Amino acid sequence: MKRWLPILMVALVGLGYGDSARMPLETARSLHDLVRVEDIDSEIVLDLRYATSNNFTGQAVYPVNIALLRRGTALKLAAANVQLMEQGYRLKLWDAYRPYHLHKLLWELAGDKCYFFADPKYGSIHNRGAAVDVTLVDLKGREVEMPTDFDDFSGRAHRYAPMSPAARANLDLLTEVMTANGFHCIDFEWWHFEDASWWQYPILDLPLQLFTAEEQ
Repeated sequence: MKRWLPILMVALVGLGYGDSARMPLETARSLHDLVRVEDIDSEIVLDLRYATSNNFTGQAVYPVNIALLRRGTALKLAAANVQLMEQGYRLKLWDAYRPYHLHKLLWELAGDKCYFFADPKYGSIHNRGAAVDVTLVDLKGREVEMPTDFDDFSGRAHRYAPMSPAARANLDLLTEVMTANGFHCIDFEWWHFEDASWWQYPILDLPLQLFTAEEQ
């Protein structure tokens, strides 16, 4: 047990991810209950922007393309997706669990826009595996009209900003379904939703590579 005490401390405070990178996959899963979103609901469309160059940095920030959440959060997201599918829509996931060291990197890369990211001094709910960035698509995976694209740093990303009637209707539907299934929204990023029970989960810095197929 003594061997793992430093790693447990790291996982709780979100620092020193080098040690946690050597944690066996099953140990990480049992300690933190992080699951692949696709294993909970394969109908959720995955488009992890920070695993590609299609984001504000112009580069891939995440080393692997994998969407992880706390099991409880993932189950809530799946329930929301089922409800949306009954109405002809699906969820598209833009971001999920974000290791602390990558959150700090994004905060630094954002420069004068860093205020759009949680201060690393306090960490992000994404670091807890309990926040998602999502949008709507139709049943064939085609995006529907929403207020903005992901990571729009303008006032247009505010959920109460002026927008077209179609975008308003789609955003209202997304918000209604997500909040009905245990999520809270925030005002300045319409795509961001937080598990209402996020406070139960500590900040983590487990590397995404720990959960890739090669490690299973």
